[in-house]
Amino acid sequence: MTAPARRFLLVGLTGGIATGKSTVSETLTRLGCVVIDADQLARDVVLPGESALAEVAREFGDVLTSDGALDRKKLAAIVFAEPTRRRRLESILHPAIRARFDARLDALAREGFDGIVVFDAPVMIESGGYKNMDRLVVVYADEATQRARLVARDRDAADGERRIASQMPLAEKVKLADYVIDNSGDHAATEARTREVHAALTRDLAARRAGR
Repeated sequence: MTAPARRFLLVGLTGGIATGKSTVSETLTRLGCVVIDADQLARDVVLPGESALAEVAREFGDVLTSDGALDRKKLAAIVFAEPTRRRRLESILHPAIRARFDARLDALAREGFDGIVVFDAPVMIESGGYKNMDRLVVVYADEATQRARLVARDRDAADGERRIASQMPLAEKVKLADYVIDNSGDHAATEARTREVHAALTRDLAARRAGR
């Protein structure tokens, strides 16, 4: 059965590692947006019994725990060290994630949801998925702040540098954004800017409904 036309505004939310995207996502949730978390979808598709997990194990070898779950640290050590391996992992996971994402959108369309749906995805631009969004929001933090947060979180400066280097530069992502949220400052400033962007997105949705 074909899903009804979507009445909601589909907004992509992306950024870089340790830019504070989760803070923005939480604020948007409180403001009434439906947030679909790509990281959660990625965890779901590699649960024991899922076909994507079996394919990851075949491709990367000893990356499962004794109880058959994915050993994320072991897999991360492989893919962050080798860009070609990371791309191979993405080629396995992205189709499965996309299928779950599309199913969620279809469900919201059938429910008649007419607000703002936010797809929170760290590699949305790299994968090309941003082209399917109605609007794109990029969360930005300056490099010094990004590095400091990553070290405070993971306590491994060298690994943090590798992870930052493995991602598309934030400055390039910002160029593609409809809206940018600078999260280099304190929580209050980020929340205030997020509310501004939410208000702008609400106006975008109203304009589309009016046919402008």
